[in-house]
Amino acid sequence: MAAESAFEGLFRSARRSAYHLEMRDAYGLDADYQEWASGNRFDPAERWPWWIELVSAAVGRGVAVHRARIVSEPVSPYVRYEYELTSGHNVKAGESVRWLPRRRASGLALPGNDFWLFDGGSVLFNHFAGDGTMTGEELVTDPGVVALCVSAFDAVWQRATPHEEYRPS
Repeated sequence: MAAESAFEGLFRSARRSAYHLEMRDAYGLDADYQEWASGNRFDPAERWPWWIELVSAAVGRGVAVHRARIVSEPVSPYVRYEYELTSGHNVKAGESVRWLPRRRASGLALPGNDFWLFDGGSVLFNHFAGDGTMTGEELVTDPGVVALCVSAFDAVWQRATPHEEYRPS
């Protein structure tokens, strides 16, 4: 059995909340994205059952799992891919997902990196190369940084449109 990643450990130990803020218009263009881009539509729940299990277990123990995405419009092909997979993947797992057009985020103070915020007490930053390849993670518990991320996520969440209502342009 593979060792549990730091992310999985944090997610499994969350008691109240696991919030994710995504701010990129493209991430690593992996084989799944390439397959989708070539026209092969697949069931994300069959492709990534581990995510369904991880999130649904957290939601089952009372953890609020929220994901907010800040996106440029018109959306990139990668964001369209994320949008099309969200209902069968993120929402099916139990996440609440919202979308915020980048033009509506201009007045917000945002950290420089995507992050996961766990129970309002620790932040796991995701670091990416220019091509969208993930290069690492950084766990931060500094109260000032955590407060910035709490504030940023709350501000984005309040302005963002629920997945069920959002229509990408």
